[in-house]
Amino acid sequence: MASVLLYHVVGDLTVGKPELVEFCDVETVESAIRAIGESTECGIPVWKRSSHVGMIENNEMRQQRFVGILTSLDIISFLAKTQCLEDQDKAMKTQVSDVVVPNNTLLKIVDPGTRLIDALEMMKQGVRRLLVPKSKVWKGMSKRFSILYNGKWLKNIDNGSSNNLIANANRPSSSSAAAYMRDKFCCLSREDMIRFLIGCLGALAPLPLSSISSLGAVNLNYSSIEASLPAVEATQKHPGDPTAVAVVEITQEGHHKILGEISASKLWKCDYLAAAWALANLSAGQFVMGAEDNVSSRLLPDFSVNSTVEDNKVANGGGSARARKFSSRSIGFNPVSPSFGMGRTMYRGRSAPLTCKTSSSLAAVMAQMLSHRANHVWVTEDDNDDVLVGMVGYADILVAVTKQPAAFIPSTRSITELASEIQS
Repeated sequence: MASVLLYHVVGDLTVGKPELVEFCDVETVESAIRAIGESTECGIPVWKRSSHVGMIENNEMRQQRFVGILTSLDIISFLAKTQCLEDQDKAMKTQVSDVVVPNNTLLKIVDPGTRLIDALEMMKQGVRRLLVPKSKVWKGMSKRFSILYNGKWLKNIDNGSSNNLIANANRPSSSSAAAYMRDKFCCLSREDMIRFLIGCLGALAPLPLSSISSLGAVNLNYSSIEASLPAVEATQKHPGDPTAVAVVEITQEGHHKILGEISASKLWKCDYLAAAWALANLSAGQFVMGAEDNVSSRLLPDFSVNSTVEDNKVANGGGSARARKFSSRSIGFNPVSPSFGMGRTMYRGRSAPLTCKTSSSLAAVMAQMLSHRANHVWVTEDDNDDVLVGMVGYADILVAVTKQPAAFIPSTRSITELASEIQS
């Protein structure tokens, strides 16, 4: 086990992290769209509003208020429902509690003194966010885990104890309870963990030089949908972690040829209403390939949102329709070849899925994910860039970096070769 994972704590990663601002489940979908767009990731934690104003809240009470993580794909899937398309104004004013998928296990509150290896184990088990107190109440920790924090070496306040960990917020003393009330929290994600790990590749050697296939980091249990099927069926796949569905074309040999993806990260900063209409009305292939504003009506007869929504709204006495022309740009895609069924294999652009090869090194895949702000990478065959074999997500990387040296076959590539691969 790399010493960097044993002698560092999650408090190291909180330096410079902004204070958590809770997003309550009584907020509207419209507010959630703005919050996700302003966040550093494609999902936001959702909380129940505290029912006891002014009451001292311990970790258990705060944990119970956590509802789940709301992603961009959750919102678009909701807006793509028939009743939402018929009355978009009402849909945008729906409370988030009706949209978010409840899962209280996705977040865990931890002390700043929690070892990094223990935090990684939590995330390997499915925890996606760590809520860490950012408070001067942190007295210090054992000498074994002493590290730089906020530019100063940690020192124990209690002279008689060298193993004094952070003051427990659940202690009955009034002084510690009052101090806990002043605590500020920040949220650490798995991306923060990967960003920290890529900054200390040398300490993880020889893992970073090893291929993802030799480390067993390629996840073969990915979700996929055929390009000819309705795009909305992707939401019925219930993709877990990561929230992504590959759009594929099955070749004569039975291989999955990847064309694109429908995922929370791809739809992070898109036009949500346009994407919802496209999800409900287009095939998966048309959705990921996009359709330019000047596309031939012979191929894509009518992508005007109000062509399907306006009539329904008038018939049902609804409010004003939101006229919107669907295009690849409106949902964040901008392929060179817009038409599905014509030159599909040649398209490139923002709609192209992020891919790597089975022989790609772990360090290269980590760098690729961070540079593209993606939470996964699709894995293709070494000799065929289009044939999909699996995917690599955050959880897969965290499992790989905690492997014992005897559990994998080290690579013989040099540091120079690794640097060249990362740059490419």
